[in-house]
Amino acid sequence: MATKRVSKIKDAGEGEEKFELRLYIAGNTAKSMAALANLRRYCEEHLCDRYVLEVIDLLVHPQLAAGDQILAIPTLVRKVPVPIRKIIGDLSNEEKVLVGLDIRPAKKAHGI
Repeated sequence: MATKRVSKIKDAGEGEEKFELRLYIAGNTAKSMAALANLRRYCEEHLCDRYVLEVIDLLVHPQLAAGDQILAIPTLVRKVPVPIRKIIGDLSNEEKVLVGLDIRPAKKAHGI
């Protein structure tokens, strides 16, 4: 998998933050694919159209790891809004990811 940019920013309401996310992976490993799937799900569910996701495969572009000081993979980097934040791992803990990225959970209907 080469570097891939997935643009999802549309005209958000005024005052809504737009997120620029970068996910560093190493090929098609189970952890890398889990991190990508989890991140896409969280973004669609909680950010809707207010994000840009760039996936960087370090097996293809190892030189790109230095810019964000990547020491482990998979690593998610939130570039915007500042401050920059990083989360390492397969991103399976939704609450930890949302708190780490400072994303407020989308309101869900209570069917109980």
